[in-house]
Amino acid sequence: MSDCPQYHYFQADSAKIIQDLGKDKLLDALKKMLLIRNFEIRGEQAYQQGKVGGFYHSYMGQEAIQTGCIAAVGANNWFTTTYRCHAMALLLGVSANEAMAELYGKSTGNAMGRGGSMHLYSDRMLGGLAIVGGHVPIATGAAFSIKYQKQKNMASFCFLGDGAVVQGAVHESLNMASLWDLPCVYVIENNKWGMGTATKRAVCIEPIAENMAKSYNMKSYTVDGSDFFACFALFQEVMAEIEKNGRPILIEAVTERFRGHSISDPGLYRSKDSLAHTMEEKDPIHLLKNALIEHKLLTEEEFQDLDKEQKAIVLASMKFADESPSPDPITLEQGVFAPEDE
Repeated sequence: MSDCPQYHYFQADSAKIIQDLGKDKLLDALKKMLLIRNFEIRGEQAYQQGKVGGFYHSYMGQEAIQTGCIAAVGANNWFTTTYRCHAMALLLGVSANEAMAELYGKSTGNAMGRGGSMHLYSDRMLGGLAIVGGHVPIATGAAFSIKYQKQKNMASFCFLGDGAVVQGAVHESLNMASLWDLPCVYVIENNKWGMGTATKRAVCIEPIAENMAKSYNMKSYTVDGSDFFACFALFQEVMAEIEKNGRPILIEAVTERFRGHSISDPGLYRSKDSLAHTMEEKDPIHLLKNALIEHKLLTEEEFQDLDKEQKAIVLASMKFADESPSPDPITLEQGVFAPEDE
């Protein structure tokens, strides 16, 4: 990428991946990315209408990373991510209805309306977690459980932002994972802005993964996070390495979010021209769409139909959330542990 010439990007043969995956799997990946995009657009709309409370962090612009990961390694692993967690939940089987109802704080939601936008879960997703860097020890613990139980062909995948890499818990986790040979893949989604501060002003050295990994005696990769094919190929290779030696790996996926840090962030720290250029040139959905059209696996009309299909799913989820009941206050203390009075 021209703006970061010092980065050494993982290279993938997109034509071979297209041939190996085939039309159906590639269209499935595109549909999932479109579902994520439409979900984020409508979720933001619901927030602005006052139907969603708390915070809202959009994954728009980063869809290729986690979609490529799960397409490559499958869902039978442990996954942990940040508060920007809607995409991961949808990719791991949480329905749009369940996710949207959680955003609305309804009892039919993923966490019965108690978690909201930042706390979605699934059978294999240990959470969207709100404390910056606080989820990294959890992911490391999941990797420890895989090794302790001698589970084969499994890994713990931990997604974190560039703003988290300066947190102490992150460094302790990397040290422990390397010291104990834990099968953990740490993925730094470097969207270039830790809240409103440019990465180059907050992190003392770049590339991040390439340099950090040396300190913790682990292998690293850097990938273009806008390129589905590169993400897919890298995660496939990384999974093979984990299965072979069980060692942790550090990845930096360089991307750029299309929104502010959260919905309340107007993003005045970057120019409109720069953002418009990124959205035009580095949109992961359009890059994948164009590649499929070029290989005659998709037409523009078929793409529009796919987009409308996913949009309809999300619109239906909003209706479902609107019509769902709010949690009964009498259930507020259920699931909360507290010792009985002596």
